Amino acid sequence: MSMASPKEGVLRRVELSDVRAPKPLMPAEIERCLTPRQRQVLDSLETLVVSVELADMTMAQIAAQVNCSLRTLYGILPSKEELVLTILDRRLHRIGRTAIESMDPEESPLVNLRRYLRAAHEAVQPTGGVLSEDYKKTPGHRGLAEAHEKYLVGIVKGLLDQALSQGDIIPIDTWTMAYVLGGLGRDFLSPNVRTEISESPKDAADAALEVIIRGLSTS
Repeated sequence: MSMASPKEGVLRRVELSDVRAPKPLMPAEIERCLTPRQRQVLDSLETLVVSVELADMTMAQIAAQVNCSLRTLYGILPSKEELVLTILDRRLHRIGRTAIESMDPEESPLVNLRRYLRAAHEAVQPTGGVLSEDYKKTPGHRGLAEAHEKYLVGIVKGLLDQALSQGDIIPIDTWTMAYVLGGLGRDFLSPNVRTEISESPKDAADAALEVIIRGLSTS
């Protein structure tokens, strides 16, 4: 008998299991082949990526940040670009799992929509902002961000469809609204917008989310 992951279990219970998460850049079977030290370095870099601009560092400087040898670092991935993208991907997957697991199958789709997006907005926090401008210079970043956003939009659309079928929201094009809601964090992270808002991108996205949900709700 196969055992579902916690994320898959939650998705099945809230009837969203047909929405597929992007495949990790480093498959689980490859990560299992790494040494314990290499996995420890990956975990350390995932923590570090939100406070240090790894994209501007050399591999030697990155190795110094986590107190490992260059041989250990190159044994994980052969280039800095691949390493940085993999660390960003791991962080986004972790935020995504937390967002999925924040949902409660006993709650309404609108409550779960709030929970899911508020948790997902962690990706634009100063302490979790792996979608920030600092990393856009890394080759492949755009495709990575788009893959994770596509998954987020799929989850949001599924929750909106459920809310619509239950009469919890007014009639809307759920795809259109899913793209609007799914892009809130990204939009408030934009440099042109950040200079105009007094809140953090996450707080601004959370506030906008609440206004939109109230406008959609039939109750």
